[in-house]
Amino acid sequence: MDDDRPLHGVRVLDLTNVLAGPYCSYQLMLFGAEVVKIERPGGGDLARSLGPDPELNRAALGASFLAQNAGKKSVELDLKDPADRTTFEKLVRDADVLLENFRAGVLSRIGYSWEVLRRLNPRLIYCAISGFGQTGPMRHAPAYDQVIQGLAGMMSITGTPETAPLRVGFPVSDTVGGLVAAMSIAAALAGRNRTGHGRFLDVSMLETSLSAMGWAVSNYLVSGVPPEPMGDQNATAAPSGTFHAADGPLNIAANRQEQFEQLCRIIDRPDLVTDHRFAEREARKQHRAELNEEINRALSARPAADWEHLFATAGVPAARILTVPQAVELDQVNERGFFTDLAFPARPDRTLRVSGNGVLVDGAPLRPHAPPPLLGEHNAEFRSTSEEVPAP
Repeated sequence: MDDDRPLHGVRVLDLTNVLAGPYCSYQLMLFGAEVVKIERPGGGDLARSLGPDPELNRAALGASFLAQNAGKKSVELDLKDPADRTTFEKLVRDADVLLENFRAGVLSRIGYSWEVLRRLNPRLIYCAISGFGQTGPMRHAPAYDQVIQGLAGMMSITGTPETAPLRVGFPVSDTVGGLVAAMSIAAALAGRNRTGHGRFLDVSMLETSLSAMGWAVSNYLVSGVPPEPMGDQNATAAPSGTFHAADGPLNIAANRQEQFEQLCRIIDRPDLVTDHRFAEREARKQHRAELNEEINRALSARPAADWEHLFATAGVPAARILTVPQAVELDQVNERGFFTDLAFPARPDRTLRVSGNGVLVDGAPLRPHAPPPLLGEHNAEFRSTSEEVPAP
C-alpha cells in the first residue's frame, strides 16, 4: 500500500524535537511522506534521552523518541558548519516541506529565514510550530506542554473544585499542536497543486489548545459564563460522567432525553423519568447530585462490563473506565490494526510496538514501514549526494 498512500512522493525535512513536531511528522509519514529527520550531531532529538528506561535513554533510544519516529530517516547536520549548511541547502531545494519547532526566530537568526528558504525553493511549505507563534509579545518565551495548558485555562477546569488546577494526564497541547500542524501542511500541499507556490505556516500551541477546548471557551465567548472544574461530570448534560458499578467505574453519557429514558428502563428505575427533579434536561442538571446517587445505587447490582453491554445494545453511550494496559489490549483497536510490531533498532532480540493514527485508507491501517532510526543512520545516503551550491 505504501505507493498508494496520499502523501507518497512528498519529502519532509524535520528539524523538530521531543513531541509536537515529531508527532506532526509521524502523522505525515503514516500518510506516506518521506521524513528526513535533521538532528544535532552527537546528541540528536532530546527525546532520544527521555523515557522510563535508563538503558534505552543512554543508548539514544528513549521511549519518547521510539514512539514518534518510526519510519523516518536520520541525518546529522550542524547548521553552523559550512559543509553541513551546503548539504542542508541541497536538501531544502529538493524538499516539499520544512518543519521546525524552535523558539520564534531561531532558524532566521542562523541564516534561514522564510525569505531565504523561499529563494532556495519557491515551492517549499515551511511550517514553524512554537508555543506562542512567530508574532506577538510572548513570541520569544519558552514553552512546554504544561506551560501552555496553564496559560490556555485548561488546567483551571481540570479536576474538581478542591483539586484544580491540574495538568491533563498526557501532553495534550503538544499533541493538538502537532495535529493542527499536520493538517495545515496537508492543506498547503493541496493548495500548492493549484498555485504552484509554497506557504509559511505559523502554528501556535497556545491558540491550537484554546481552539481544541471547544465549549469551555465558546460558552464564555458567547454567553459570558466561565467554565468551572467539575471533575468527571459533563456540564452540558446529566446524567453524564463517571458512575460506579459493582466492580468498578463506568462512564455514562445519556445526553439526550431518549437515552436517559432508556437508561432508567435498563437499571429498572422507570420512576426517575417522571420524577419532577429529573424529568427534563435542565432539571437534571440542577439536581445532578441526587440523580447520580440514585443511578449509582442501581448500578451496584451488576459489574461494569455487564452494564456496558446492556447500555450499548440499547443505544446509551457507556463504557468501562480502563487503565492504559487494558486499553491497548482492546479487541476493537487490535482488530483494526492500530498497533504495528517492528524490529527494535539495533536490538534483534526485541520487538517494538508503535501506534498508528486511527485512520484506515481504503480499509487498510496506516503503518510505519521501518523502525525509528539510529542517530545519523542515513548520513551516507544524503551527504554522499550533496553538491556544492552557492549560499543564498
